Amino acid sequence: MKDQMKDIVALCKRRGFIFAASDIYGGINGFWDYGPLGVELKNNLRDRWWHDMVIAPPIGPDGTPISIVGVDSSIIQNPNCWEASGHVGGFNDPMVDCRESKKRYRADHVFVLIPKDGEGVSFAFDKDAEDELIEKRLKKLAKGKSIDDFEREMLDQIPAANFNNIVGPDTKNKGTLTEPRQFNMMFHTYVGATASDDNKAYLRPETCAGIFLNFKNVVDSSRVKVPFGIAQIGKAFRNEVTPRNFIFRSREFEQMELEWFCEEEDVPKWFDFWVEQRTNFWLSLGVDKSALHFLDVPKDDLAHYSSRTIDVEYKFPFAAPGFDELEGIAHRGNYDLTQHQKHSGAKIEYYDQQENKRYLPHVIEPSTGLTRGVLALICEAYTVDENRPSGVYLNFHPSMAPKKAAILPLSAKPEHVEPAQKLYMELRNEFVVDLDIKQNIGKRYARQDEIGTPYCFTVDSETAEDNCVTVRDRNTMAQERIPLDKVKAFLREKINGG
Repeated sequence: MKDQMKDIVALCKRRGFIFAASDIYGGINGFWDYGPLGVELKNNLRDRWWHDMVIAPPIGPDGTPISIVGVDSSIIQNPNCWEASGHVGGFNDPMVDCRESKKRYRADHVFVLIPKDGEGVSFAFDKDAEDELIEKRLKKLAKGKSIDDFEREMLDQIPAANFNNIVGPDTKNKGTLTEPRQFNMMFHTYVGATASDDNKAYLRPETCAGIFLNFKNVVDSSRVKVPFGIAQIGKAFRNEVTPRNFIFRSREFEQMELEWFCEEEDVPKWFDFWVEQRTNFWLSLGVDKSALHFLDVPKDDLAHYSSRTIDVEYKFPFAAPGFDELEGIAHRGNYDLTQHQKHSGAKIEYYDQQENKRYLPHVIEPSTGLTRGVLALICEAYTVDENRPSGVYLNFHPSMAPKKAAILPLSAKPEHVEPAQKLYMELRNEFVVDLDIKQNIGKRYARQDEIGTPYCFTVDSETAEDNCVTVRDRNTMAQERIPLDKVKAFLREKINGG
């Protein structure tokens, strides 16, 4: 499974889904660009989330539609808001540098093999290191010892005084690692003409802050009553020390976040509601339920503001045979509203006219990584099939596929191209379709398989006689003839379900 990740990354570049940012300059670690197909896939997922959350939100436990509105807040906010939220003081990771390799590591992402007999040196490895790599390194550096001769401990749990006896992950010598120190993950910039601490500002590390900052504005300007939600989609930035696993962990990413405001006594009901709704969302996009795992985060691992969090995890190839986080559903209490009311001095309590009381609602937050969602959809769709020329195809749910259909004239002859162009013009206002004229038909089928196009319509020599085209199904490769004037209705049924 882990080897498959390399094939997926290669396909993403070859077919125009995802490129390294600044590729012609050698790239920049932790940043990615989305190509012609990648941006279509990302927009499809984004728009579906927005539709299901804001345009047509779910039906609530009482059988009536719930209320959710949207905002689009600024990436840069008053820096005092990050003081209030705890990001300036607490958004830190323990970092360790290697004096020899000049690399930097998160101490909680590195484990150390410590000799069980207490003799000899210890060896540090990246937390994702495979046993084969570990054994190979130990054979060279540990005088024939194997994994079984060591105990494993995370680097951030080891006293700094013991670092002199540790061989770093990328060296052959011990004692090259510095003591752990805290490293703030927020990108900073300066607002205005001068660069000083008085002008310092931050790029947001998550999108939820803009929702909390606008809570009172939304309540005052919109006809919303608790319980209700505020949704936002946007970019966030974290100065990750070790970006990894393609677009899974990057320094610039996009989030789709909902803050659901409710009374404290209703939290259990709404928490279960959102776990179910978010599960159904991924299933509706073609993600197999067996590829999902639900982690009830242990109390000791919860964020300081959370009393309960469920991580919806996906079976990414790089995590095999395990899972890694796709989405988190957290009960944040009323921590954020309390902090912003305290630090800003503004009165942002919600006033319930019916009950004649003021209070700060509790919050349930389903927070989804849009870019992680894109990766999950690509991994889920990636299907090896040695019986077809492409060797693989992307089995996207039709609603998520970047291209819904391809119009393929059998040849470049006018009698084939002209009807194909006409069909393309008829479909393009309603569907994202591809008009592909060049190469032989087999190669064009292979290309459409690799980019995940559900249906190909081929215009051939018989089209002029019977006014029909041949439609090819991506998954089964089965072909059938349908009338030209039925193509749009065919796509509506297959893509939209009607």
